[in-house]
Amino acid sequence: MSDTTSDADKIRNKRLAKLGGSAPSSSSTNGEPGSDAAPVPPNSASAPSKESANGSAPEPSPKPKINISKPSQSSPTSTTSNPFTQLGMKQEKSSKPEVNIQSGRSTPQKPQGGAEGTGRAISRQGESIEAWEDRTLSNVFRITLKPEVLHDAHGHPLRLVAEVRSELEEEGTPIRLTTSVLEQALLEAAQQEPQPLEYLLGCWKRVSKLFRGMKSGSTEDPKYIVAKEARRLCMSYCIFAVTIPDMFGQEIPDTNPLAKHLLVDPDNDIGICHDFLMEAIARMPEDESIKDVLVGAMEQVSRDLSKMSMNDNYKPYMQALHNFVRYPPLVDALTQSPSFLPDDLPPQEIENKTLLGPFFHLSPMQSEVAINYFSSPQTRDRAYIKNSQDALRMTLRTHQAELFDITNLIIKASKEPRERMLNWFAMVVNKNHKKRAMQVDPKTVSSDGFMVNVTIILDQLCEPFMDATFSKVDRIDVNYLRRNPRVAIRDETKINADQHTSDRFYDQHMVGTNNFISEIFFLTVAAHHYGTEAANTKLSSLQREISHMEKQLEKFEAERHNYINNPNQLRMFEDALKKYRDQLEKYHCVVHATRGVLLDDLAQARSMLFMRYVIVWLLRLASGANLPKEQLHLPLPDQPPEIFACLPEYFVEDIVDNFKFITRFLPQIITTTQCQELIQICITFLRSSEYIKNPYLKSGLVTILFHGVWPQWNRTKGILGDELNGMPFALKHLLHALMKFYIEAESTGTHTQFFDKFNIRYEIFQVIRCIWSNSVYRENLATESRVNADFFVRFVNLLLNDVTFVLDESFTAFNTINGLSKELAPSISSSLSQQERTDKEEALQAAQGKAKSYMQLTNETVSMLKLFTDALADPFTMPEVVQRLADMLDYNLDALVGPKRKNLHVENPKEYSFDPKTLLSELVDVYLNLGGKESFRLAVARDGRSYKPNNFEAAQDVMKRYALKSPDEMTRFSTLASQIARAREEEEEEEQDLGEIPDEFLDPLVFTLMDDPVILPASKTTIDRSTIRSHLLSDPTDPFNRSPLKIEDVVPDEEMKRKIAEFKATKRAEKIAAREATEPMDTA
Repeated sequence: MSDTTSDADKIRNKRLAKLGGSAPSSSSTNGEPGSDAAPVPPNSASAPSKESANGSAPEPSPKPKINISKPSQSSPTSTTSNPFTQLGMKQEKSSKPEVNIQSGRSTPQKPQGGAEGTGRAISRQGESIEAWEDRTLSNVFRITLKPEVLHDAHGHPLRLVAEVRSELEEEGTPIRLTTSVLEQALLEAAQQEPQPLEYLLGCWKRVSKLFRGMKSGSTEDPKYIVAKEARRLCMSYCIFAVTIPDMFGQEIPDTNPLAKHLLVDPDNDIGICHDFLMEAIARMPEDESIKDVLVGAMEQVSRDLSKMSMNDNYKPYMQALHNFVRYPPLVDALTQSPSFLPDDLPPQEIENKTLLGPFFHLSPMQSEVAINYFSSPQTRDRAYIKNSQDALRMTLRTHQAELFDITNLIIKASKEPRERMLNWFAMVVNKNHKKRAMQVDPKTVSSDGFMVNVTIILDQLCEPFMDATFSKVDRIDVNYLRRNPRVAIRDETKINADQHTSDRFYDQHMVGTNNFISEIFFLTVAAHHYGTEAANTKLSSLQREISHMEKQLEKFEAERHNYINNPNQLRMFEDALKKYRDQLEKYHCVVHATRGVLLDDLAQARSMLFMRYVIVWLLRLASGANLPKEQLHLPLPDQPPEIFACLPEYFVEDIVDNFKFITRFLPQIITTTQCQELIQICITFLRSSEYIKNPYLKSGLVTILFHGVWPQWNRTKGILGDELNGMPFALKHLLHALMKFYIEAESTGTHTQFFDKFNIRYEIFQVIRCIWSNSVYRENLATESRVNADFFVRFVNLLLNDVTFVLDESFTAFNTINGLSKELAPSISSSLSQQERTDKEEALQAAQGKAKSYMQLTNETVSMLKLFTDALADPFTMPEVVQRLADMLDYNLDALVGPKRKNLHVENPKEYSFDPKTLLSELVDVYLNLGGKESFRLAVARDGRSYKPNNFEAAQDVMKRYALKSPDEMTRFSTLASQIARAREEEEEEEQDLGEIPDEFLDPLVFTLMDDPVILPASKTTIDRSTIRSHLLSDPTDPFNRSPLKIEDVVPDEEMKRKIAEFKATKRAEKIAAREATEPMDTA
């Protein structure tokens, strides 16, 4: 060989020094069948028919002459006979010496059984081992040394390795293919290909099948040794084609050339099969470059996928990763990649720049995918939207199933990959804390689709330990968060602890290690907070944005006439309008897609199963009871355990948000057992509400109950109604819990607390209405009024406050609507300017909205007042509340039937849920319920502002005309009216008897004669006991200096009481004396 050839060989060998590996055997059921037919001239008719080989190679093209090193003639045991043996390839053991096949060697005995089509090496009758070797290598690698034989028996092109033939001729060696010249032949053949790797991968499939067919034979069989060496060389050259492409005359590519082959079906000639990966894994310990090549290929697949969406052909990428992670050594290598868990990556880049990110990124919630599913959404009917959502869910379920399989394979591979996988999940949740901020910039956080996929996968990872008996709930370590947790919680709002208390608690580190169940449990709770619940919040925000945009669009379209005479401006206007419509359409599509994802009953059932575990775990923590084996007893201890108080608030928030969504949109998926646990946590933390600091979370518990009792299909009492009426825990504690939170809702601590309390109380009324038919609850109400009198009076006082306020607001709104409607009548409005008309129309719309909102509350509040006064009259006739109740009833009776009743007339009263006759009937019911109490009759009579006997007569006329009451009720109401009239006469007489009352005897707040004067300790003011009790029900301060005050602190003013008694006695005596003086003397 020339010196030039020697130099080239040296250079090549230096490059090859990167690669090494043993020649292990591997087996697989995969692999492309290859042909074992011998090369024959194209026109030969004598070639035997063999099984057809899959795939075909292109015709060889002219190539520049390449100098190939001369085959070594050293002994078979020499380590320099083949460059691969210098690269770290293991030699055969001494008991299995390497075989160097020479011409003239005796032909081994023909193996028994099998056919070439099955991969068995079969010699033709009388065929020597040398001829078999030549024929087999030619078939497998589709090469030839004979210029006249360029196709095999099946028409597959054969590559002429002319350089190898020339060298054999120079050396006088027989012209046939052997393993000793296979290296040079492979190199020359591959250099003829535009894509050497594709050619070599096809060869690999055929040689692997050949090798597998020999597995049952002896390893000393020369054919076995030939096949093994051919397989080893083929794998080596496949690796060379990836790592040293210039060796084949190829330029070094910008991307990993193996990546595209991972995307091909493994059974395809150019796909990466099981045998290939097993062989590569076997060589990895001795050659790091193989690991780098394989991991680099998967990194390239990930990078390519990051530019795609579900609109593209993403499934091969998923399959590639799924096939890859089936091999634990590859999983270990993959998770060690710098791109698997990069440092300091901003949250918005996690789904694109981490190795797993692009796979989790795929979601129909991406706007471009949503548009593809829901084209022209505003013109589609519900059936179309539903069908599209069903299709979307099916696609996403399949994708998430693959994601779970991939994740599960990584976790099960070994400890190190499992730890890195958990670290990746932790990175995702820890870096996305901003997703729950009040204002979220989507460019600074991960996408909702990505986070939902993460949450769903974590839910599935929790399934193995979430059995129905909670047998593994004690494996969730309560000290996890104090033992170097993966989940970052320092900046999270805690359930009932300030930052200082929380920091002090978590600074007390616990020894030990965290188990996998605890790791995955805490990660999943956090993922729900930043994943599905954040997406739910985003959905609500998008719906509000759409509503706003639709209103703006109407205004924009109304401006078209301003540009109709200017074509240029009109064109600009239309362009701007189109962009706005396109944006609105995109939002509609995203909303439909998001709802489709979140309303997946399978995913939500799985989520609910997890939340069930969170519920039981939290109740165990708060109560100290071994739930569910032990009973939960209420109320809980006064102070919550510190470990519970210092938990992140989202432990409760996840439960609240998750079940608010499910009870509203998917109540049918809740099972009876889950209903009981859901009721249990709602009642527990409403009854012991001091355990949770955030009033929003507690109001969420009420909302869950409210949605749970809302009628659903064939369930008139909703999904929770039957359990609320039959579950012993609910029967015992529900009513008190609702009443307690009704009182707490008076002040939620937020800037919207005034309106929040009415929403909360409306929902409480609906729950009470659902359970009121159960006599047990009515008995509980009576017990509350006796045992917790002060508590019950506070509840009654707030109920009266609400009835008074909402009735007044509703009637005021109707007065406004009535007046504005008259002013906007065509006969009058013609005199108004455009601005005046616009102002009045806006005011009318505002009044109509106000009337609708408050009238709903009015109906519910008056209905509750009717129910409670029917069950219990005494608490409503106590001195501190009875006068206010009487004043409220008289005022509203006057509004409904008095002289100003026409002011309430509006068109379409049903639009406002306003039914004056029903409202009058319920107010009369309250009169009748309390009419048997003298204190109530007297309070009505003392109402100097609104009490009018004529109103009672008018009410009777209306009820009689519309048959609102039975004859018996009419009689009772008439009798009550007469009794109140007599009481009024007596009251007026007493006032005349007392005459001018000294100011010191008058109550300083209501200016009536005091009955039971008391002294306030801070301000030293004397006031009637019933007045200050009534004040303290709403405001626990001294009304004269705002200092804190309790009713127990007041001091009876005995001196003032004595003076008032003396004043009354004096006035009565004077009245008697005056009467006697005016009466004529009896002289009979």
